[in-house]
Amino acid sequence: MTSTQENPLHVGKISGVFGIKGWVKVFSYTGERNAILKYSPWILKKNNVTQTVEVLAGQLQGQAVVAQLKEINDRDAAGALIGWDIFIDYAQLPALKQDEYYWSDLIGLRVDNTEGVTLGVVESLLETGANDVLVVQGENRQHAVPFIREHTVLNIDLVARTILVDWDADF
Repeated sequence: MTSTQENPLHVGKISGVFGIKGWVKVFSYTGERNAILKYSPWILKKNNVTQTVEVLAGQLQGQAVVAQLKEINDRDAAGALIGWDIFIDYAQLPALKQDEYYWSDLIGLRVDNTEGVTLGVVESLLETGANDVLVVQGENRQHAVPFIREHTVLNIDLVARTILVDWDADF
């Protein structure tokens, strides 16, 4: 199933400059740090300003990701981009198979259990190694629901923006 979101996906932030030829250091939110380099153009946002830039090249440089952006040719121009958030259009993401979801598709969905109790809204997801976990923020408490399809997570309806779980409201 493909994403139903119309807003761009937040994938990173420009965190510094690299060298004197206008390359930027990037703090990537993608699963693999350098995966951010697969996407172009980037939509850069800071305050109420938005600009689109084409990624010309990039690589891992030690623990950092660095990128060369079109028309950013010197250290001063790169420095002016520090602190800008990096977004991409959802259309740039690879198509998903049936019953696969991007984490960002699940953020904000209402979570109900099989007893009809609303646990809250998905605030974030955690990768634990054994399985991912939905962090669900309720009115009075937070729930950590294991993301195990057909066991705890019974149904995801992106159109209705709901997730049905087999999870006790007291957990």
